[in-house]
Amino acid sequence: MDNNAIIFTTDDGEEVTFNVLEQTTLGGVNYLLVAEDTDDEEDGSFLILKEDREDGGDDMAEFSVVEDERELQAVAKIFNELLDDLDLEV
Repeated sequence: MDNNAIIFTTDDGEEVTFNVLEQTTLGGVNYLLVAEDTDDEEDGSFLILKEDREDGGDDMAEFSVVEDERELQAVAKIFNELLDDLDLEV
């Protein structure tokens, strides 16, 4: 597995590989911008994941998809600024 890739397990138990494009922190919370690992570059999907880490936990981090519209817009704006040079838009 690539160091810039993560595996996301769906509610159905299906494993989907995503490539991490960018990472940022907002309000002390870590966020990842990921793209589905697919051969068809135009057909892949982008997700913004939010770290769900318990305080004091040394375990592997868990991430969930950002669903709150206001939070999503705020984080997407940051990622758009970070990715401006790559000609990508979230």
